[in-house]
Amino acid sequence: MKNNHLGFAILYNYQGVIRRYFPDFIIKLKNGDHLILETKGQDSEQNKTKRAFLDEWCRAINQHGGFSKWLWTVSFDPNDLEKLLHDANNYTKQTPSGPCRTTRPVTLP
Repeated sequence: MKNNHLGFAILYNYQGVIRRYFPDFIIKLKNGDHLILETKGQDSEQNKTKRAFLDEWCRAINQHGGFSKWLWTVSFDPNDLEKLLHDANNYTKQTPSGPCRTTRPVTLP
């Protein structure tokens, strides 16, 4: 689901200023877990900072344990989206519920 009207935001600090980061998509996977998907044409230091805070948020929510499992990934190529979604579904099936393993970005080999 596109996040443009949900208002889901993660606070992050960039260059000493607290900002709100609105991830592009929130996807509920077949098994009930959630994937936060970012789509980017190119990367920047600010985007890397956002992802660091996103990773921290995912670790915290997964450690809490009451909101299903959350992972995140970023796509720089729209042709990779189908594979990223497939990998995310398989990733959640194969990993334990520990917070570190569930929040690694789903990446292509």
